[in-house]
Amino acid sequence: MFTKKMTPFGAAAFMLLSSTALAATPPDVVLRQKHHARPEHRQAASTAKDENIMVTAALRAAHSAITDVSRKDMDRFVAGTSPLKILGSLTGANFVSNDPLGLDIYSKSFYVRGFNQSQLGATLDGIPLGDQSYNKYNGLDINSAITQDNIARMNLSQGGGDVTLPSTSELGGAMEFYSADPADKAGGVISQMFGSYNSFRTYVKGDTGTFTPFGTKAYVSYMRVDADKWKGYGDQFTQQVNAKIVQPIGTNSSIKAFFNWSDLAQYEYQDLSLELLHKVGQRLDNYAPDYRAAYLAAQGVYPASFASLSDPADAAYYNGGQAERDYLGGLTLDFDMGHHIRWKTLFYGHGSQEYSTWANPFVASPTGAPLSFMAIPEQVRRLGFTTEMTHTYKNNVLRTGVWFENNDYSIGKYYYSEPVLGQGAPIGAIGPFNTYGGPFAQVWGMGFNTNTVQYHLTDTYHILPGLAITGGFKSLVVTTAGGANENDVSYTHVEQLPNGSVTSSAAFLPHINIDWHFLHDHELYFDVAENMRAFTYEGYQSGSVPSLWGVKNQAAFDVARRTLRPERNWTYVVGYHYYGKVVSASVDAYRSNFTNRLGLMASGSLVNPTSTVGNLGGVTMNGVDADVVIRPIRHLTIDNSISYNHSTYDNNITSAGVLYHLQGKKVPAYPQFMYKTSLIYSYQGLTAHFDANYISRRYLSYTNDTGVPGFWMTNIGARYSFGQQSIFRDLSVSFDVYNLLNTPYISTVGEQGFPLVGDRQSLLAGSPRQFFGSVSAKF
Repeated sequence: MFTKKMTPFGAAAFMLLSSTALAATPPDVVLRQKHHARPEHRQAASTAKDENIMVTAALRAAHSAITDVSRKDMDRFVAGTSPLKILGSLTGANFVSNDPLGLDIYSKSFYVRGFNQSQLGATLDGIPLGDQSYNKYNGLDINSAITQDNIARMNLSQGGGDVTLPSTSELGGAMEFYSADPADKAGGVISQMFGSYNSFRTYVKGDTGTFTPFGTKAYVSYMRVDADKWKGYGDQFTQQVNAKIVQPIGTNSSIKAFFNWSDLAQYEYQDLSLELLHKVGQRLDNYAPDYRAAYLAAQGVYPASFASLSDPADAAYYNGGQAERDYLGGLTLDFDMGHHIRWKTLFYGHGSQEYSTWANPFVASPTGAPLSFMAIPEQVRRLGFTTEMTHTYKNNVLRTGVWFENNDYSIGKYYYSEPVLGQGAPIGAIGPFNTYGGPFAQVWGMGFNTNTVQYHLTDTYHILPGLAITGGFKSLVVTTAGGANENDVSYTHVEQLPNGSVTSSAAFLPHINIDWHFLHDHELYFDVAENMRAFTYEGYQSGSVPSLWGVKNQAAFDVARRTLRPERNWTYVVGYHYYGKVVSASVDAYRSNFTNRLGLMASGSLVNPTSTVGNLGGVTMNGVDADVVIRPIRHLTIDNSISYNHSTYDNNITSAGVLYHLQGKKVPAYPQFMYKTSLIYSYQGLTAHFDANYISRRYLSYTNDTGVPGFWMTNIGARYSFGQQSIFRDLSVSFDVYNLLNTPYISTVGEQGFPLVGDRQSLLAGSPRQFFGSVSAKF
């Protein structure tokens, strides 16, 4: 069941975490009560009425603008499915990826009511996860932060977010993930998934149970995924370790420690353009393992199918991939101070090292080979804390707190030698890179240091038993200093790359929420908020996010920081929910008004892009989401939802002296219309489901002259629990089919940026039909 809850302004969120950061090294080897409850206790605090309105399957109903997703909901999906893909099944959300489970972090694209993954807030147990786009300059992808099996619940805010959430990117909505606590009784879980294209996923977890007189308990888990690409050469590998220990203190306080280590190495799919799709087809991929074909292509000798292409050199590379290693950990202190006061503190730490790679057909190697290997290493070291105090006084719940974070981020671009044809094996997409010596060139390097300070204050006032109003604000200051520290002019052809300091600040960002249960099983709510997204920062001409340091040179950077302002917006939401035994329904209407909308205008090749950051002016977004859940007979639930979003630019823009007519044009990549239906039948140990989703046309260019057509996606699956069997507390099996009708479609739009007009190699094809089966045992 998916259940909406009232925005958690009456929550205490004060935790402490720490972690060891990674050392910076060049990429020469690959790293493998009725008032609002506290967020982590909201389910426990649900009233009997709340429990009665919860129904199995895909119910999207309940309080205000937040939708809760339980562990039971997640278990309906294929083992290991990305949490973002699960959230993408909610009304108004859209998730696409080129793999069925959504684990390819390069290809994932997540939107909520027109806001993309870099404009949403995200936390794990209160730890800020930062921008969820591919180049994670200030955070960590949720797939790399925790194993999905260890998530107890998660929620998606589809309104204006929450001022208490630690985030510099929260323009509209937020995702909150909560890790499961260790079990009170010793035991464990073993799960094995098998799937198409040699897909295997193993998950093992052991719980100590309570092992001291003081109630101490802990768990450790290990997860591993191996899968071949569904087209082309290469595999996608991930392994992850989670550990957590909980020490209760008294009856209502605790100390918790959490640790995560993840290791990822993935061969990537070739980016496609509309031209490539029409002339070659969506099965086009990199040349690997045919090094000879890639070698000849670098010399200008292409396959016959490339003859009519306008840019055959960019049509395919030998290989490309990514490797990433992350550490996340910390300690949580949560204390009941008495006198209706709760104090919670969180220190956290995160270290990350990542490589993005491509075989480069445009730069020759010193060995004499006409191509080279390009690697872009990124390193993140984040340390921070949040502290918050909550005071419940009569009909009020007051919350106030502070968030501080220091982030040290570095990125560079290196070239490595490839061998002459017949004189050795080429470099693999995930390394090692220094087979033929270390890097022969560092094209550019950049480093950034960012300090973030956020303060919040909120009060939830319960006017009547069924009427509550929450008002609050946050203040945010983000200062980033840095830029270029390496520049090889022979490659960049620029004398001075961008360098300098930029501050994003807002003294007063308000948020107001009104929630009124005016009749039994009827609810109205209103939500309004102003938000700001701090300036992003990334490598030179990297083409992923609109970074001021990503522009052409120092002069362009100086103009940008003098004229551009951080993105801001006002978001308004009004909604109605009805909870019935046979029918539950909800309808939400929303409007957002953006100012200073920043856009990344990308051109050039994938390995040598040219990026321009500009102010696209205002964006006006209006939309409606509606959802109806029907339970016509016992054990059967039918869920239907529709979403309509109309997001258009308010202004025309001028770039490089050319006027582009953006006014009235729709925002790229987000579908204007979505329809989702789900049928779920549950009887005793059996649960079977059928899902069908429609996504309408999505635009590729800002001027809407190019785009990809809409498509239907269908999935089917069943799960059966045998209950207790022998030594196992529960034994279950499942079988799922992804893309049941084998529909060809484009999954990701704009992973390499959006052009102002025309085509760009910035599309990824979606996976064909795949089959998955799994066995899980708890003991």
